[in-house]
Amino acid sequence: MIIPNFLDIMTKYNKQKNKLELLAPVGDFTNLQVAIDAGADAIYFGLREFSLRANARNFEIKDLDKINELCRPKKIKKYITLNSIIYDNELKNIEEIFKKIKGKVDAVICWDLSVIELCRKYKIPFHISTQASVSNSLSAKFYKNLGAERIVLARELNLKQIKEISKIIPVEVFVHGAMCVAISGRCFTSQFLFGKSANRGECIHPCRRSYIIKDKQEGYELEVDNDKVLSAKDLCTLPFIEKLKQAGVKAFKIEGRNRDPRYVDVVTRTYRKALDKKLSDKEIKNLLEELNKVYNKGFSSGFYLGLPTSDDFSKIEHSQASEIKHFTGQVVHYYPKIGVATIKLVSELKKGDEIAVIGENTGIIHSKIERIEIKKKSVNSGKKGEEVGIKLPLVRIKDEVYVIKKKG
Repeated sequence: MIIPNFLDIMTKYNKQKNKLELLAPVGDFTNLQVAIDAGADAIYFGLREFSLRANARNFEIKDLDKINELCRPKKIKKYITLNSIIYDNELKNIEEIFKKIKGKVDAVICWDLSVIELCRKYKIPFHISTQASVSNSLSAKFYKNLGAERIVLARELNLKQIKEISKIIPVEVFVHGAMCVAISGRCFTSQFLFGKSANRGECIHPCRRSYIIKDKQEGYELEVDNDKVLSAKDLCTLPFIEKLKQAGVKAFKIEGRNRDPRYVDVVTRTYRKALDKKLSDKEIKNLLEELNKVYNKGFSSGFYLGLPTSDDFSKIEHSQASEIKHFTGQVVHYYPKIGVATIKLVSELKKGDEIAVIGENTGIIHSKIERIEIKKKSVNSGKKGEEVGIKLPLVRIKDEVYVIKKKG
């Protein structure tokens, strides 16, 4: 009996050790619930201070108890980002943060050595941020010797380089989402032009704008085929996700703490499927169509398969998603016994419409309108200002209702 039990234990241990982790971005409680429901193994989020998404909604320290409460049932890991540049006058403040987060997060994502030192002092596990631009084995060994449990590698590495570093320390890479034109996101353009530092979480993304090429001597202007000369397409690794697995990647990270719940939902569900099994070509094609429905600037393989080319730059300033969501109304009542929600409309809602209901505790629910009632009478549509009843799974008062429409 001893040997089988030992084998069972070792099998379970090896499965846990080799488990691939999917990290979803979370900027508020709505997206936290969405990420949980979509199958994330871990979430990463920032606080109002010292996070590279200062414009995101972000959380406060008092929210950590609720975050833990929501993550506990599915044993979802919680990583907090403290990855901005730290100045002397902020050291006292950030140490106070460490005193309050100890025991409430699974790891800190950081790169400033002052933050690393505080992680060591308070015995909080830490992962090295991509901001450190770790791109070789010697750097990996350095951070491992400091006590890092994981490194989020520089975005400029190819699969072969990743495989070498993964032999030294567990590695995490970005698999989907926006890419900065600067090395590992350490850009100074926003700071130079507008006094808003990307390295302090304030970037206003001037790289996404249209530019002209101008002759400084004569003032001539050149018209270029693509005037988005600094705007990279979004990273999408779905077509070659198996190669990332083979390269030794242990954690697969989705970018997008500023993205809406539909983005978090679709992207997390897609990569959950890709990590759980090897996808067929048909499945990949279908899932790429799903990814294209939510925010994107076109898709690129980044540096993983080789150096980017001119085809890896976007030709649009905003999103080229194939679908958009249109705010239609708000839930004002829910009748759980009959599964009906009353919605106060701000725009028309018709039978056959595809909708998404989004809320802090609801997350996101998708539904197709089969029947609409006004004052218990069946109707084909409801207009602005009317209250309509529709069949829905559990939703909550103040949840927002969106109609999902094809773009164009």
